[in-house]
Amino acid sequence: MPQIIAVDFGGTNIRVAYFPTAEPPPKKISKSPTRASEGPEAVIARLEKAIQALIPKEHHDLRIGVASPGPLDPTRGVILNAVNLPGWVEIPLKDKLETRFGLPVEIGNDANLAALGEWRFGAGRGTNNLVYLTISTGIGGGVIIDGRLLIGAQGLGAEIGHTTVNPDGPLCGCGQYGHLEAVAAGPAIARQAMGLLESGRSSTLREKFELNETLTSKDVGKAAQAGDELACEVIEQAGEYIGRALSDLAHIFNPEVFILGGGVSQIGSLLFEPIDRALRSHIMHSAYVEDLRLLPAALGDDVGLIGAMVLVSKG
Repeated sequence: MPQIIAVDFGGTNIRVAYFPTAEPPPKKISKSPTRASEGPEAVIARLEKAIQALIPKEHHDLRIGVASPGPLDPTRGVILNAVNLPGWVEIPLKDKLETRFGLPVEIGNDANLAALGEWRFGAGRGTNNLVYLTISTGIGGGVIIDGRLLIGAQGLGAEIGHTTVNPDGPLCGCGQYGHLEAVAAGPAIARQAMGLLESGRSSTLREKFELNETLTSKDVGKAAQAGDELACEVIEQAGEYIGRALSDLAHIFNPEVFILGGGVSQIGSLLFEPIDRALRSHIMHSAYVEDLRLLPAALGDDVGLIGAMVLVSKG
């Protein structure tokens, strides 16, 4: 059985874990700031330092798995253009790490690998067909079909956050209009609440708004949980958009379960209930939802590390 170093990194943090066997939990784990503004070479140097610190003195069949922001080419191990990592364009991360450590390295899109982790060890355990969404600063996704991770021809598949749910909607960070990410991710929820406050609507969020403090989706979620009408309306609308997107995905993939992770998903039933209603009301036949489950993710912050471990544990 292989020993595995798993890496999960993004614009904020680098997390590295050592798995002595291909099973969670990890024996050791570290966390350090990415400091992405310093550029790719500086970040890669910190990645290498964090990996080196967790490599055991004695090891056998040691492998490295990396969960990285996309889009990326998992076959070549090249980061094509990581939006939250300045300068990360056509970065051959796999080759760099293999050269540095002399160990086999595999790289996958972080949301894809989160789906892999939840399928193997989390909320999707025991299923063969699932769709995973992470709803946070952005919206990412992953799809397991017949017990296999769907990645697509160039490894670019399952970008669920960039499906169009409102053609007349706001501009997405990717440059297109009306994508799910643009109307239902954390910043979109905060923007929608700000817009309603600017129109004069009353809310418990107004004090923070009038102090010119930054409003977040977490603030909106807490206000909704406390019964704030404006906040509940905003969360309901986000849930409606997500549910519509899930109905499309149900028609395409016919999954056994939808799993929702990421910070926004922690709003809980106030978000899950409108998602479920919209999903069921936009489906073309009840057979699609008769046994379909909608579940919160189970692996928390370790989901990317566990997914990266699963990626390299096969073969």
